[in-house]
Amino acid sequence: MNGRRVKYSTMLLLLVGSALALLAATQPWFAIQLTDTANHASTITVAGSVAAPALTALALAGLALTAALAIAGPVFRIVLALLGVLLGVSVLVSAITAVSDAVGASSAAITTATGVAGDASVRRLVHSVTIEFWPWLAIVAAVLILLASAAVVVFSRSWPGPSRKYQTRFAGEDGRPVDEVFADATEDGPEPSDDAEARAAAEEDAEDSADDTPDHSGTLDRDTAIDSWDELSRGDDPTR
Repeated sequence: MNGRRVKYSTMLLLLVGSALALLAATQPWFAIQLTDTANHASTITVAGSVAAPALTALALAGLALTAALAIAGPVFRIVLALLGVLLGVSVLVSAITAVSDAVGASSAAITTATGVAGDASVRRLVHSVTIEFWPWLAIVAAVLILLASAAVVVFSRSWPGPSRKYQTRFAGEDGRPVDEVFADATEDGPEPSDDAEARAAAEEDAEDSADDTPDHSGTLDRDTAIDSWDELSRGDDPTR
């Protein structure tokens, strides 16, 4: 029961971290106020999917990783945990990079709104930057993903095995293939009883007697045909 609780707690932590990262990617991260000389909108709101374009894909990968961990075996579980660590680091780097250079992360949105391109030109248009709550939430989500992945590595041996409905190649409790289990069952099965041997002998005798019995049906049919032909030759009707 303890191992099952650890498994579900770890998966829940990874699920929450991935869901928070996905939520953060859909929310506004920065409010960019442009200079008065820019004859365009004074304030531009930059969403997380623009400031950190890879965040949405990383969050969806985290959700898929959670589903895979639910049915993974011990070895594959470690591989998924290492992928989870890489995933958490990627989310963390994406969020920190965007926060550390909000203008650079927002340059695509600024260019779309103003038509001004080039890093230096875009930076001259920016008067101030307001960082919202959501990029910090993305950083928290990255930490949760890292903690969950590390917990998988540490506590993986105490997890219960996957459900039997996923074990299509194994039939025994010890993981042996189906053919070996059936082979052992056949070898250890009960010897045929005397009644079964008697029935088998009786069936063989019946077949032998059937083979020895002469077949008179063909001879009778031939004689009848000859008699009918003789009657027709004499001008008699054999059907009367």
